[in-house]
Amino acid sequence: MLKAGIVGLPNVGKSTLFNALVANAQAHAANFPFCTIEPNVGTVSIPDKRLELLSEMSRSKQIIPARVEFVDIAGLVKGASKGEGLGNKFLANIREVDAIVHVVRCFDDNNVIHVSGRVDPVDDITTTNLELGLSDLNQIEKRRERLKKQIRNSKEAQIEDRILEQIMTELEAGGTASSVNFTEEELILIKPLGLLTLKPIIYVINLSEDDLSTGNDYVMKVETLAHQEGAQTVHISAQVEAELIELGPLERIDYLKSLGVEEGGLQNLIKATYYLLGLRTYFTTGEKETRAWTFRAGMTAPQAAGIIHTDFERGFIRAQTISYQKLLEAGSLIEARSKGWIRSEGKQYLVEDGDVLEFLFNT
Repeated sequence: MLKAGIVGLPNVGKSTLFNALVANAQAHAANFPFCTIEPNVGTVSIPDKRLELLSEMSRSKQIIPARVEFVDIAGLVKGASKGEGLGNKFLANIREVDAIVHVVRCFDDNNVIHVSGRVDPVDDITTTNLELGLSDLNQIEKRRERLKKQIRNSKEAQIEDRILEQIMTELEAGGTASSVNFTEEELILIKPLGLLTLKPIIYVINLSEDDLSTGNDYVMKVETLAHQEGAQTVHISAQVEAELIELGPLERIDYLKSLGVEEGGLQNLIKATYYLLGLRTYFTTGEKETRAWTFRAGMTAPQAAGIIHTDFERGFIRAQTISYQKLLEAGSLIEARSKGWIRSEGKQYLVEDGDVLEFLFNT
């Protein structure tokens, strides 16, 4: 399962958000830096109305959603790349995740300490990104030193060194590794380094409940910076989400209405993170169960079949497929077959998000 790491400075709302995400997680949220030391890990169901509609159509006895893993990582401080605070541990934990969910404090509260003594979300982002970049530079310098012995006799080492030099130039200019255009082969070469600034990122704008519906000046600044980076943002109030967990369905609706919003930002964050990781969903449906299966965008039908069982990929013959919209329009798999709407696809078929699939294979 791919993992998204929740990162940011201390006391920006990371653990509160994590607790809200996994509902029953035991991450301890408190009003002091480094409350989270060891990373907390929790899996979260992907909210998907398509799953519920297909289940209703098939009268399934069970619904099994897709899931994604979130990791709550210790707060970073200036100098983390040199070991300040919990820097080394923090950076090592980020290196192990596949995407970064960067929580940015966009609220004023004198009762919640800010590690810098003032609320400035753009400065917070700059501090975090600088430390990630410095850590990457350190990694690259060490790797290039080791490559020196191989460059004379290895073309692959020469190519890797050239790529790393490009990244160094970008980082030294204040950019990120993701700013460099790589081929698939080049990405494979540098993947073992686990470069932090190469990971996809989403900024979570953490607001007070009073500003959730209207936003504030902080939001505009973060949105501008994110746009410049080509990053996505999600608006959320971690505190509101934590309170929603304790309420029943009707109470939640009333509470959100009182804040001037129709829904919290939690579901948007989960879905946005899922897509940020390059994940998509196909479905299987029947009377026994309707299930969402997670696959990577760009997977072929045999690869997608292998997610269910390796035998399905090994003995793949073909896939029977229909989009979930078309299936719902037909009203049942039987009716869809009678209309000729179910397609037969071979080994080269690229599975699409929302496909309903049945695999035929040799044992």
